[in-house]
Amino acid sequence: MTYRCLLQMVLLLCLSTTALSRSYSLLRFQQRRSLAVCQNLLRQLPSTPQHCLQFRMNFQVPEEMQQAQQFRKEDAVLVMYEMLQQIFGILTRDFSSTGWSETIIEDLLEELYGQMNRLEPILKEIMQKQNSTMGDTTILRLKKYYFNLGQYLKSKEYHRCAWTVVRVQILKNFSFLMRLTGYLHD
Repeated sequence: MTYRCLLQMVLLLCLSTTALSRSYSLLRFQQRRSLAVCQNLLRQLPSTPQHCLQFRMNFQVPEEMQQAQQFRKEDAVLVMYEMLQQIFGILTRDFSSTGWSETIIEDLLEELYGQMNRLEPILKEIMQKQNSTMGDTTILRLKKYYFNLGQYLKSKEYHRCAWTVVRVQILKNFSFLMRLTGYLHD
């Protein structure tokens, strides 16, 4: 009886390790589906009124986001997780002046949270192996970029037009995230 339980525990442990190293192809499929949902939700929010054109801002987008470069899947996971986490943080700020639907924002936050949860087991594996090559510098650039987005919102006192500008930036981020998921392969 004890040996049978022990055997079951060993099998469970082996399977859980395999689950952590799950198929990157499955992850890619899940992330793309969820990113598409996020993009559709963002597009449902009201677009830029004509009088908001003066609020436009040229944010210093990290060069990694400007050009598609070859990411290793480990680096792609790190970058994706950081971007999702930062976008989540921005969308939890005061958007009450926007007239945006709270239901849409809640659905969007739920999708982002689900994406981060799917990435976490792989992220933990990567951190244990510590085999990231470019992740550190890219993560720092991303943090600065999102910090600037947050500061922009704050300086504009979370005005509706400022949120519209940030919404466009986040839509661009989702396009990049969609391309980045292409680097998730077995």
